[in-house]
Amino acid sequence: MMRTIPPGRGDKFQSEGSASLLPPCNITIMPRYIRAHIPGGTYFFTVAILERKRRLLIEHINALRAAFASVQARSPFTIDAAVILPDHLHCIWTLPDGDADFPARWHAIKSKFSRSLPKQEPLSARRVAKGERGIWQRRFWEHFIRDDEDFARHMDYIHYNPVKHGHARSVTDWPYSTFHRHVQHGVYAQDWGVGDDVRAMDLE
Repeated sequence: MMRTIPPGRGDKFQSEGSASLLPPCNITIMPRYIRAHIPGGTYFFTVAILERKRRLLIEHINALRAAFASVQARSPFTIDAAVILPDHLHCIWTLPDGDADFPARWHAIKSKFSRSLPKQEPLSARRVAKGERGIWQRRFWEHFIRDDEDFARHMDYIHYNPVKHGHARSVTDWPYSTFHRHVQHGVYAQDWGVGDDVRAMDLE
């Protein structure tokens, strides 16, 4: 099975939208960054916690899953691919037809996860004044997926990420990703990512 965009979404993938580059390792989103809001679109996201040396996301993986499930139940969207790393996550979503409101969904997911954690993080004066927690970076990276090649490239980037960052020796060793689901569905071979052909791919 090919790694392709969701069925019926081909007419959504135009050249408009965000830049095609994947996010750098140390993400800095400029204040004047303009987001692409394309109803029914498929998007790649990178979302990071504020303190990058902490392991909050996998230490509290059940709370993160619960936050996603709660928001999905209220405001549906499809998770086409995802990986959770200790301090950041990557995923691909497809939104319902006529819906482009991914910012509200991310705000709700972040808020629900933050509320589930004890208040132990240091807070800046600005966050205290705004009543914010010091868990997540305020901004996130998003990219509008344009076509099947773009979709497959970002799928591979997501699933190889634990190996890239040294969290696992092989893709299949990392438990917090959709790779295992895609293996069951025949999208990936169980040993995908082991050979030099994958390591040599341009996944940046």
